[in-house]
Amino acid sequence: MKGKLIVFEGGEGSGKTTQLQRSQQWLESSGWLARLQQVLPSLANPLLVTREPGGTTLGIKLRQLLLSSDPEDAIQSRTELLLFAADRAQHVATRLQPHLEAGGLILCDRFTDSTVAYQGYGRGLSLVLIDQLNQIATDGLTSDLTLWLDLDVEMGLERSRQRLQQSGGGLDRIERGEIAFHQRVQQGFQALSQAAPERIVTIDASQPEAMVADKIQRILEEKLWQWYPQVSML
Repeated sequence: MKGKLIVFEGGEGSGKTTQLQRSQQWLESSGWLARLQQVLPSLANPLLVTREPGGTTLGIKLRQLLLSSDPEDAIQSRTELLLFAADRAQHVATRLQPHLEAGGLILCDRFTDSTVAYQGYGRGLSLVLIDQLNQIATDGLTSDLTLWLDLDVEMGLERSRQRLQQSGGGLDRIERGEIAFHQRVQQGFQALSQAAPERIVTIDASQPEAMVADKIQRILEEKLWQWYPQVSML
């Protein structure tokens, strides 16, 4: 039985990471994780929570390079694209594919759609080239479900600034991009969602966090019963 890959996507400040964490907590508290453990006894943990970039030991190093705001670490757009591809190739081969082959469930913070939106629409690189690199890096792997947290660009950037003020951190290299760049990224996600409605579900991320979480949980509940019907026999 092949496992399932669920990806959380969105622009800066959309809340995707928070909603991924809430979904993880819901899987545990709702009993779904326990059910999956019973039908997948070969897996010590049937749920893998990961991210891109940075889902592997190599990826952590690449993430530091990609998000560095040091002007001496200025990265050209094509270099950025290739670094993301390298991170993804390692991630898919060493973590995602083995877990999926064992039948497990994955929650991933960003995947191929982010590359199309950020490096394609945002940076203006060739969408054909990006598709080719994504195919090489993923060996054809696509998400079974992508939850796109749709949020106005200015609202999202303001959320990011407020979060960083509270934490005392600073904006990373991607977050420092001009608003026009983030608007192009948003257009990219919109185009992707329109082109693949069977895979990408749009979530209104302007709603209160709890309401967004509730909608996501209802979507996940429906999908999990479809994907793992054997749990109904427990």
